[in-house]
Amino acid sequence: MPGPSDTAVRAGLAERIQAKLSSATQSGEGKGRAKGAESRGPATAASTKRSRSRGPRRARLRLTRVDPWSVMKTAFLLSIAFGIVTVVAVAMIWEVIGAAGVWTSINDTVKEVIDEPGTADFNIEDYVGTQRVLGFTMLVAAVDVILITAIATLAAFLYNMSAALLGGIEVTLAEDN
Repeated sequence: MPGPSDTAVRAGLAERIQAKLSSATQSGEGKGRAKGAESRGPATAASTKRSRSRGPRRARLRLTRVDPWSVMKTAFLLSIAFGIVTVVAVAMIWEVIGAAGVWTSINDTVKEVIDEPGTADFNIEDYVGTQRVLGFTMLVAAVDVILITAIATLAAFLYNMSAALLGGIEVTLAEDN
């Protein structure tokens, strides 16, 4: 009589499927050998092994619907990351340009070309300074976040409508061995 500590543990789904598949292939091989054993003679180990290894299993799936809410959340997070990367990249590039002395070189060139008394106080950084460029970059990044999120969500809705008409995208998945 089983006690309270005797509990049956059921194997996982993958193990149960694998067991069913292996028992089905073994019983199929046994039947095939029994029928043809008289005509072919004894089966060799190599031919038995070849018949067992059929290659990777394949499953054909069809993507018929994409959840617009999950697409919107994912697109929002990815566009936020893209915006942060853009702002950091522009800030780094602008600092490298400043450290290389490009702004001083541009100021000197403008002063030499124009050569008027009013150009003595010309400074290119008044027009394209770090604060202005980073502010503009942040504005563009914020607009990009909104646009990328909206376009991705709209694309999910459009895909769902077209998949309802055409059947969606068919994908073949293969198991690695």
